[in-house]
Amino acid sequence: MDNTVLFVDDEASILNALSRLFMETDLRILRAENGEEALAIVRGEPVAVVVSDNLMPGMRGVELLSKVRNISPDTVKVLLTGYADLPTAIEAINRGEVFRFHVKPWADDEVVRTVEEGVRRYQLVRSLRLGDEGALRSIAQTIELKDPYTRGHCDRVAAYALKIASGLRLPEEMLRSIKHGSWLHDCGKIGVPEAILNFPGRLSERDFEVVKKHPGWGAEVARQAHLPEEVVNIILYHHERIDGKGYPTGAKGKEIPLEARIVAVADVFDAMSTDRPYAKGYDREHAFRVMGVLRGPALDPELVDIFLVALAAP
Repeated sequence: MDNTVLFVDDEASILNALSRLFMETDLRILRAENGEEALAIVRGEPVAVVVSDNLMPGMRGVELLSKVRNISPDTVKVLLTGYADLPTAIEAINRGEVFRFHVKPWADDEVVRTVEEGVRRYQLVRSLRLGDEGALRSIAQTIELKDPYTRGHCDRVAAYALKIASGLRLPEEMLRSIKHGSWLHDCGKIGVPEAILNFPGRLSERDFEVVKKHPGWGAEVARQAHLPEEVVNIILYHHERIDGKGYPTGAKGKEIPLEARIVAVADVFDAMSTDRPYAKGYDREHAFRVMGVLRGPALDPELVDIFLVALAAP
């Protein structure tokens, strides 16, 4: 079972309230009244998400979630806490023991969103770790379904990126990582609400900040799944710019790994050539001209030249 959620609280009323939030979903809900009972469940079966109160008799929530991490590293951990205990929650996040925290009294829709995102994250990590090449491509195509305007995007980006990589005569192992990284470069969009991805216009600054987190989210999942470093680099750095004005790290020039610079060229070209909610795609001639403008400030000049020559070849 990869959709199991475990709620842990010493108050039955809290467990009832949390469980009711998910009555109409396909999630499997389990309950525990203390830390030891919760650990027994996690040891006995796969659990996608654990949501625990912090101030409980016996074992505090932070201690419980730390032990869950050791037993089941992929399980997503969420902490419920009071205002007075916020420093504890923040410290737990900084130590990597907690994915998110919610302050009591919580907002129902925020808890639901966190749990659903946690389940998707757990499923993605497990699939990436266990998947063969066909499974990786299938995962990428599933993520694309969040945004109907990007259907086929991962395959096209992979094809374009391999044209550049072939021009550089890169080794076979690197070509394989570039293909897989191209398929998965947007996997972090699993954490971006579809309302933002499909918004038919210019995003607000707040919504764009959410979008800008997807490379970091995706890279974190890829690391957790033990994917090759080159694949992680592509996911993390594919929105960086040569002039350092990209995101999420602000890396510039050769600070951006070669594999990510390659996929960035392919990604930008396909994005501008495809219809989106906010703009119609450019024809090839116009796209070539825009690539020339982006050559240097945004995209690696040498890689743009190789790409455009390869596209122009009969």
